[in-house]
Amino acid sequence: MTTPRTIRFKLNDRAVSANVMPHESIVEMLTGHFDLTGARESCGQGLCGCCTVHVDEKPVSGCLSLAWFLDGTHVRTIEGLADGDKLDPVQEAFIEAGAFQCGFCTPGFIMMTKKLLEQHPLPTEDEIKHYLTGTLCRCSAYPEIVEAVKIAAARAQG
Repeated sequence: MTTPRTIRFKLNDRAVSANVMPHESIVEMLTGHFDLTGARESCGQGLCGCCTVHVDEKPVSGCLSLAWFLDGTHVRTIEGLADGDKLDPVQEAFIEAGAFQCGFCTPGFIMMTKKLLEQHPLPTEDEIKHYLTGTLCRCSAYPEIVEAVKIAAARAQG
């Protein structure tokens, strides 16, 4: 019988701990232990980006990564971007551009966009498309998603 292990880490700037099983993914842990449902498992193979979270400021596929390895890290989820009722500027841009239909993939796109804009504050349209290639929208809201990234980038520049 496999036994759980206690891990301690920061989740959206708050110190937390969880007893996780060796096979438990980050998405399973976030949902099961913390009731955070923004990162969603869709493909289960790390190909769609719906499960993207930031671990120590790097985008990670939460469906493939094991929760055991979060011990001592800092995890940021889509829920951790807003400041109370005030949405993050990227979240606001996605709403303004209507960059979603069903919304299932939206958290993954927003988390990837946050990283893109940190690395490339004024990305070209080709850079946006290239960076977001690993995140899939089954509703095909791609033009609106690209527009949302452009809006967020422009606002960040003032």
